[in-house]
Amino acid sequence: MEKNSNVTEFILLGLSQNKNIEILCFVLFLFCYIAIWTGNLLIMISIMFSQLIDQPMYFLLNYLSLSDLCYTSTVTPKLMADLLAERKTISYSNCMIQLFTTHFFGGIEIFILTGMAYDRYVAICKPLHYTAMMNRQKCNAIVTACCTGGFIHSASQFLLTIFLPFCGPNEIDHYFCDIYPLLKLSCSNTQIMGFLVIANSGLIALVTFVILILSYFFILYTIRRYSVESRHKALSTCSSHVMVVVLFFAPVLFIYIRPAMTFPEDKVFALFYTIIAPMFNPLIYTLRNMEMKNALRKVWCRQIVLKGK
Repeated sequence: MEKNSNVTEFILLGLSQNKNIEILCFVLFLFCYIAIWTGNLLIMISIMFSQLIDQPMYFLLNYLSLSDLCYTSTVTPKLMADLLAERKTISYSNCMIQLFTTHFFGGIEIFILTGMAYDRYVAICKPLHYTAMMNRQKCNAIVTACCTGGFIHSASQFLLTIFLPFCGPNEIDHYFCDIYPLLKLSCSNTQIMGFLVIANSGLIALVTFVILILSYFFILYTIRRYSVESRHKALSTCSSHVMVVVLFFAPVLFIYIRPAMTFPEDKVFALFYTIIAPMFNPLIYTLRNMEMKNALRKVWCRQIVLKGK
């Protein structure tokens, strides 16, 4: 397909046109971004410098925290800079780079959450085979598959967009470059492209969400025979993961499982999976997890003792 485009940059309309609201949002998102980096780095350091790194669940959690940092960093710094700028622009090349990286790290996050659900399923439903089924080699294979899946998903989204002609207008009614707002600006018939996006982003999110729901259905079915104490322990290990899944997948499904159209509410829903979920993930996994709390305490107390010597 020959590309015929005279647009070299896009104007991002952002979250609001009110300067006072923009300043308030800047302060809020600055706090969120600091919290995201602080929380996820604490989790990563605590896992890597403790024995938790040998446990598959925390091995995968370590990569989830890394993908959270990379994912939110593709969007949040640009959003905060634009909140203070008079004219919010992004070049065509940077827009395509942002589109690719956002879907790449977002895809990795979705697949890692699925891998973590598989880990919980094996641990609870097949405990005798857990060591063999979730050894380090298998965990490395899961992470590699997550990165490969994220790349394939992102590359297909990128290829769908890179050949679209843009003849003007060039105003994107969003705070970052995403495929639906870009399809709306294209001066070609994008109906087929819209179906391909649903088949890609929408179906990936829906299928993985269904897999996650089924895994927890089997977990609940299995633990019904457990004692009350064992049932409570099994549920407590899964509840954190369920909260993360709902917080991330609900807005993703709202945006990508429908036909190619945009709504003003999309920007608010996108905040949940680009900023809010990465910020709450560390809180959910630490405040509701005794092993993580103990690891945090041991690692950081050890650092304090070493500095005091």
